[in-house]
Amino acid sequence: MKKFVVAAAMALALGTGAAQAEGDAEAGKKVFKKCAICHSLEEGKKKVGPSLHGVFGRTAGSLEGFRFSRAMKGSGIVWNEETIAAYLTDPRGYIPKNKMAFPGLKKQKDLDNIIAFLKAETM
Repeated sequence: MKKFVVAAAMALALGTGAAQAEGDAEAGKKVFKKCAICHSLEEGKKKVGPSLHGVFGRTAGSLEGFRFSRAMKGSGIVWNEETIAAYLTDPRGYIPKNKMAFPGLKKQKDLDNIIAFLKAETM
């Protein structure tokens, strides 16, 4: 079952790559309000979740100064448009046993917009 969930998440992620280039960063700023409760965009500023500053290209669970779950540290995932989209669609399905309680974004438009926003604000 786990392999199916991961495979489905990867298929979803690979299918969203082209659409993400069309995301609206300003609209993504509104979607990020859901994330800002737990995450900062400021380098070194952690909340309940780690800072998302510099998230693109970073290996999951590797940010110094934040205590990640074993699942996140052991995932081997490198954050990019596809992996972030897959994770934000179903965090518990994409990385089982991770600590993030967020249920996921279900609308493709929200995913496209949050990716555009994160790219604009964290790189």
